[in-house]
Amino acid sequence: MADGKFWDNAQAAQKVIGEANAIRAKLDPLKDLEQKIADLKTLKELVIEDASDSAIKDFQTEFDAVAKSLDALELRVLLGGPMDRNNAIITLHSGAGGTEACDWANMLLRMYQRFAEKSGYKTEMLDIQPGDEAGISSATLQVKGEFAYGRLKAEHGVHRLVRISPFNSAGKRQTSFASLDVIAEVDDSIDIKVEEKDIRVDVYRSGGPGGQGVNTTDSAVRITHIPSGLVVTCQNERSQIKNRASAMNVLKARLYELELDKKRAEMEKHYGEKGEIGFGRQIRSYVFQPYQMVKDLRTGEQTSDVQAVMDGDLNPFIEAFLRGKKRSDADTDEE
Repeated sequence: MADGKFWDNAQAAQKVIGEANAIRAKLDPLKDLEQKIADLKTLKELVIEDASDSAIKDFQTEFDAVAKSLDALELRVLLGGPMDRNNAIITLHSGAGGTEACDWANMLLRMYQRFAEKSGYKTEMLDIQPGDEAGISSATLQVKGEFAYGRLKAEHGVHRLVRISPFNSAGKRQTSFASLDVIAEVDDSIDIKVEEKDIRVDVYRSGGPGGQGVNTTDSAVRITHIPSGLVVTCQNERSQIKNRASAMNVLKARLYELELDKKRAEMEKHYGEKGEIGFGRQIRSYVFQPYQMVKDLRTGEQTSDVQAVMDGDLNPFIEAFLRGKKRSDADTDEE
């Protein structure tokens, strides 16, 4: 960066600066933690000499602060994937359960919007398809912020709801499902080429639930990538040009994820045969009746505070997944 010709190529320079900032983001917290541990050791020696209640209390306070810093650093290490720092694009689909499932998908959409809000992320609705009677059949949401993908990738899978259905006049309990796909938004540093001959672009008139956001022009865009069969849509803007640009962005992200899956020989993990969105596929269970419990079936993390989870308090589940995934990877390496 000190080279006199560094700014001759502005795009390359910005890439280097980004890499440097990413390295600093890893090293600075580590250096800070090392200093805190050194200070803690010194404080420990003083406590041994002066074992008063106030000295012990001060040591405990500092110890807790260091433990908290270590915990935060561990999470940053776990979010060390090549795309973890990127924005995320999430897509919700209602599954088994009819109208109830569409309502459940809408509840999940609100949950992730609240999570994004609490995390300081910005969101943009790229596409939403209302259900026949209530809720949504599908929605695509862009979540913008540092480590959005790294955190939200923990939510990929089928989510199961058990409650007394408001759409059932008999007041019986009903089980419904919705699935969540999560992909990383790719930036300009990732070279994904999409040939015009490989895509089909359809335009149509966009609309929203209850007549909201209905356009009088054909501004909504649907892009089909013929070789892969991937289909993306965008209708959030009134401009067809802007909708096409957003849809192409999503398509490139999906194609990049598809290529990663091929390289890992696990294509079915995200885009292969997913099977029905129903029993046997869920990652998390949300029970509203006869008791209240949210339990992640992969990690065992659970809570009875259902309302907090539905209001976007997902960090315990995300952190448990990240730590569990790291241990699982380590176990695999040992084997």
